[in-house]
Amino acid sequence: MGTVCVGIDTGGTFTDLVAVELERGRYHYHKVPTTTADPAQGILDGIAELLDQNALDRSDIKFLVLGTTLATNAVLEGKWAATGLLTTAGFRDVLELARQRRPHYFNLDIPKPMPPAARDCRLEVQGRIAHDGAEVTPLSESDIRRAIEVLKEKKVEAVAICFLHAYANPQHEERARELVQQLWPEVYLCTSSDVLAEFREFERFATATVNASLMPVMDRYLQRFENGVADLGIRQAPRVMQSNGGAVSPGAVRKVPVNTFFSGPAGGVIGSVGLGEQLGLPNLITFDMGGTSTDVCLIRDGEPAKKSERAMGGFPVRTRTLDIHTIGAGGGSIAWVDAGGLLKVGPQSAGANPGPAAYGRGGTKSTVTDANVVLGRLNPKTLLGGRMAMHPEQAHAVIDELAENLGVDKIKAAAGVLEIINVNMMGAVRVISVEQGEDPRDFTLVAFGGAGPLHAADVARNMGMRKVLVPPRPGLLSAIGLLHADVRGDFSLTRLVRADAAGLKSLNDGFRTLGKRGAQWLKGEGEERGAFQWFIDLRYFGQNFELIIELKSERLDERSLAKLIESFHRRHKDYYGYDMRSQPIEIVNARLVVTGKRRATPQERVKLVRGALKQALIEKRKVWFPQTGFVPTPVYDRDRLCADCRITGPAIIEQMDTTTIVPPKAKLKQDRHGYLHMELESVENKRSAAWAAA
Repeated sequence: MGTVCVGIDTGGTFTDLVAVELERGRYHYHKVPTTTADPAQGILDGIAELLDQNALDRSDIKFLVLGTTLATNAVLEGKWAATGLLTTAGFRDVLELARQRRPHYFNLDIPKPMPPAARDCRLEVQGRIAHDGAEVTPLSESDIRRAIEVLKEKKVEAVAICFLHAYANPQHEERARELVQQLWPEVYLCTSSDVLAEFREFERFATATVNASLMPVMDRYLQRFENGVADLGIRQAPRVMQSNGGAVSPGAVRKVPVNTFFSGPAGGVIGSVGLGEQLGLPNLITFDMGGTSTDVCLIRDGEPAKKSERAMGGFPVRTRTLDIHTIGAGGGSIAWVDAGGLLKVGPQSAGANPGPAAYGRGGTKSTVTDANVVLGRLNPKTLLGGRMAMHPEQAHAVIDELAENLGVDKIKAAAGVLEIINVNMMGAVRVISVEQGEDPRDFTLVAFGGAGPLHAADVARNMGMRKVLVPPRPGLLSAIGLLHADVRGDFSLTRLVRADAAGLKSLNDGFRTLGKRGAQWLKGEGEERGAFQWFIDLRYFGQNFELIIELKSERLDERSLAKLIESFHRRHKDYYGYDMRSQPIEIVNARLVVTGKRRATPQERVKLVRGALKQALIEKRKVWFPQTGFVPTPVYDRDRLCADCRITGPAIIEQMDTTTIVPPKAKLKQDRHGYLHMELESVENKRSAAWAAA
């Protein structure tokens, strides 16, 4: 049996790797630049280096899991495969008609997103199913054969089959799939009833079509990755992190690649849940700032918030995900001046290549990293424990150019870059807290990612938050979190019935169908046993939005239905401030979560040194803070910080994977587990500006 687990988080700038020896509880870390031209090769090289540097036997690998942003990047950059769509006659334009909502009501110039399937590749076939599953018009197999020939001529790589009301009766989609597989076996193919068996035609069509467009992209990437892992001598098949926080086989990802949109960031959230349990901190806001983007998520009572729909590339993709909000704000975010002479930062990024000017790889545009170098907040000599040389003169040169364009001095320009990027990230925290009815002051901000601890204190203070937590390996927490992922699958099925005795049979039949799908999926993932959790979507009759309620059992009777209805009334009042007990309730979707529990990965035993704080002092240098301007600031080596040490800011703490900023008057303590607990000075004894603005 293998005794080593490996987690890999591929970011826009760096790829983070961690290996843990299960029996000894020993962790090994490695960080390499992301190879954007060939992501799989960069990962494979990183795995080989990690194992060789630490003398780990490849045959001992028991679990290897990958977090990837490939699907997200493919959608955002429009690099999906040429895709065709087979749909019910009269519905080829559903993807473009959408909901007829403008993303910004007062902006008429926003371009409409381009569907993954062009209009001439969206073909109609005769055949129709009613909303109750009854066949209205038989499926025309001759139409399907003609459509296949047309799509072959169009040279599409993938096909999505999306028929009206297929959630109620998938027979037409299943027959169409059989015909396509017989006549065109090499094409990538999915049906909407397999991807999303829920009503709302636009969302189902969009999700299935985006899924089909990603199937060739992910298949080629995973094939290269799997072959490379095998060539390294690792016998264990790799796993891939999903957006829902579960790790699954590459085969499952190939079928539903839309489930990996937040694959990498999900690792950081799962890791934060684990550290919250360890430290007794159930209410957290995760703050994962990397080189390209910042990801935030709210965790209340140890449970991360979840969503059932996310917009990707302008299209709604309905799949169960952690409620991670992402913005284009990272260390590599480019600072620029708009046509009106205003300073803007991001969302464009210098990425891994060429990267910020300070990296000396040919970057010529000013970035957040360059601003931090100019202000003394980043080490001007080296990063990554000395493995990456810094070029401060190049950072000064690009910030000088930015300052000239703005008509201000260099320090004001650099300070402006930090202020804008911090405000952008505050907006992200607002979205998952204030806009969801949560007061961020009730939460601790967990700072991780390569740049998270560098900006966390400023973001937290301006949000009115008092506490910041920095884990021992913040730049690698997402990779560590991947190792804690269980096997998890989410399944859903629409059952539009009244919440009364007459609807129980239809609902229980739906639960049985989901149970069979879940058991079959679990077996395909190689798991003998798993936990089944049941949920149901409810709404008042006439509403268009649902609330999800967990069930104790998949079998409902009149007594348990009455308890369910009462739970819904209470939940609705908690969310919206009122209930409507006289209004009938409608059941919308049945849901199932299947989880295969893995052996828990041991927590890292951080060895803390003994002695005085002065032994960790590296130097003193002038550092800029918004409260004080430039002040002489002690810089400490985190690896040499003693247990229970206490620091009053201003201070800087450096380590291999990140830099932590301790602002003036902030108080910091390192606990016996190696976590840094920062308490910020009180902003004002009243609601923060972010909360009051809501």
